[in-house]
Amino acid sequence: MKHSYRLLGAAVACCALAAAGVGAGPAYAAQNMLWINAPYETMLPGADADGAAPERSLDVDVSRDVANGSVPAGRLTVDVSEIASFARVSWPANCVPESEVEAVCDMPAMPSGTESVRAATFALRALPGADDGASGYVRYSAVAGKLTSHAGETRVAVANGPDLALGKVADRRDLTPGTRTSLPTTLANNGNRTAERTLLWLYASYGLDLEKRHANCEYREEGIGTFALCVLDEAVAPGQRYALPTELGVGKQALYERFDHSVRPYSDEALAEMRGDRTWTRGTDAELDLGPAASEPDTGPREDYESVVLEARNTADLRLTGSTVAGAAGDTVTARVTVHNDGPAWVASLGVGAAVATVSFRAPEGTTVTGLPEEDCWPSAGSASPRTYYCKTPIHLRDGASHTFEIPLRIDRVVPGARSTVATANDDPELSIRKFDPDLSNNSAEIVVNR
Repeated sequence: MKHSYRLLGAAVACCALAAAGVGAGPAYAAQNMLWINAPYETMLPGADADGAAPERSLDVDVSRDVANGSVPAGRLTVDVSEIASFARVSWPANCVPESEVEAVCDMPAMPSGTESVRAATFALRALPGADDGASGYVRYSAVAGKLTSHAGETRVAVANGPDLALGKVADRRDLTPGTRTSLPTTLANNGNRTAERTLLWLYASYGLDLEKRHANCEYREEGIGTFALCVLDEAVAPGQRYALPTELGVGKQALYERFDHSVRPYSDEALAEMRGDRTWTRGTDAELDLGPAASEPDTGPREDYESVVLEARNTADLRLTGSTVAGAAGDTVTARVTVHNDGPAWVASLGVGAAVATVSFRAPEGTTVTGLPEEDCWPSAGSASPRTYYCKTPIHLRDGASHTFEIPLRIDRVVPGARSTVATANDDPELSIRKFDPDLSNNSAEIVVNR
């Protein structure tokens, strides 16, 4: 019903999670903005035979780009004018309606180190007689101090049918490589029609192992981890809730991991869409089945997509190597700087999308940097000379892998033995090298010209 398939935030596969800012320092010094975090889409079941319609809640969080420094209390503005003809809104105590279709909600402050806050949770219910398929957007904006948000929105529609949702799973920290961990969750139908079958999508990042390869699932391995598509044959009636267990191995290369899963009612078209043109391999272990849910309530199934962060006690030794180049005045030569990951862990920023490493350097004396790729590198702001340049790696680097930057240098005049130091920025608040790298002494190297 909701179809909010944020495949790793749509991010891991395309490695485009982080926007590189151009400024006086590395990419993480980009402008600090507020962001609205709300469901992409939610469905309101229509009224039943008695004229009653179930209530749905919308959780709206506000986050920011950089977690250092404090952000004062602010305001979230919610505009429901597009859904007023088919839905009723119940506002929480921290929201004050300014009209029939707009409310302003008090938003708590974000102390230093806090990445997000819950701004509001409000309830929606389809009006009696609401047309099946009626839809519109709830729109949001936020302000706190001098910071403003990008616009946010949630599509709301009335629909009669199954509405599958997953229970929340707590993040896992301090895991030990070589062990196993369990991620028990629940599958529920919050709609008003039975889901005869369920299509389950799974992703386990590279440092995790889906230990069972079930016969009713298909699997695909990629460099960033394992994907699975499973067809569950148990019918899930409205109001029913089942257990959906997952066992994961924590690999020796595990560090910053994530497990994502989503559900939707099965259809041949949906399965074909999610398979795409990629090759999948069917498992041979016992089928994955839904089981009876525990009697005690969990935090309540909310979304058809959930993501779990898993962190292991592990390290990864990043190491830089430089290069020596030579040429005559007027030549353009290519210096190469390589970031190596000597492991044992791989390093990945699968949520924020930060580069594994950002390196800084200046042109050696007598040379000028020319033609750096703009998508990966940028100069410091201002006209100070010599300028500092920054280049960033991709958002993941596997154990034993490396990434090389090619730096074109125009030799303006020959200075024998001219050199420049290249070093990693070790304190990016989004992915701090200092937190996982036990040996920072090898995190710098030199570019030497005409030794």
